[in-house]
Amino acid sequence: MSYYNISEELEDAILTIRIDRPKKLNALNRETIQELHEALKEAREDEEVKVIILTGAGEKAFVAGADISEFADFSPKEGKRLAAEGQEKLFNYVAEFPKPIIAAINGFALGGGLELAMAAHFRIASDNAKMGLPETSLGVIPGYGGTQRLPQLVGKGRAMEMIMTAGMIDANQALQYNLVNHVTEVEDLLDFTKEIARKILRNSTVAICNAISAINANYEAGKDGFGVEIDMFGKSFGTEDFKEGTTAFLNKRKAEFPGK
Repeated sequence: MSYYNISEELEDAILTIRIDRPKKLNALNRETIQELHEALKEAREDEEVKVIILTGAGEKAFVAGADISEFADFSPKEGKRLAAEGQEKLFNYVAEFPKPIIAAINGFALGGGLELAMAAHFRIASDNAKMGLPETSLGVIPGYGGTQRLPQLVGKGRAMEMIMTAGMIDANQALQYNLVNHVTEVEDLLDFTKEIARKILRNSTVAICNAISAINANYEAGKDGFGVEIDMFGKSFGTEDFKEGTTAFLNKRKAEFPGK
């Protein structure tokens, strides 16, 4: 499928999706959110895709925020619908995705851009990255999960400060805050991210999918994360990947997981 606001590249089971609106610093509008949803939905069904990398085109921005021109005159009802639809189509969809999604943050990740990166399973930043949730400077709050995911990642106090001040932090501060896992030089960002993706590819895709479900359960209201872990652990014993993994280990050879 061809897209207007994003581009895709599949190489060795790693799908790189780039948000590509350079004139708008890759800002998210409704059309881009819809295209990302469609690309991810397609990737979910594509057995060739094992790991996904989300990044922005160019070096200036991952995603510089939401496209404010789209909602500057919205009513409260329209604003609520905008947030609900965005979370359903993209941000929650990314967080709950059954295949690993890594955000490679190049340049600015602000507002909806940082919220998209936080929805990914983990984040890697280039050393020129700047991150923040500036929504309160516009008279609004983060609406794509920012008030929920930022405290989970950096702690309540730091999240309160970042949101209340509407300030930005650099890549090294983000690393110190545990907002990102690694910081690389700009030119090494995608190669470094792909190297981590290749390490993921060595392991059972079925087990990874179950691990994502179990980890996410700890952060969902009303769910018993330990109970989900027990269920997923037990479920693993009925998979072909478990049989292959244990057999390979006992026979001192490399596992060749069938993904079933």
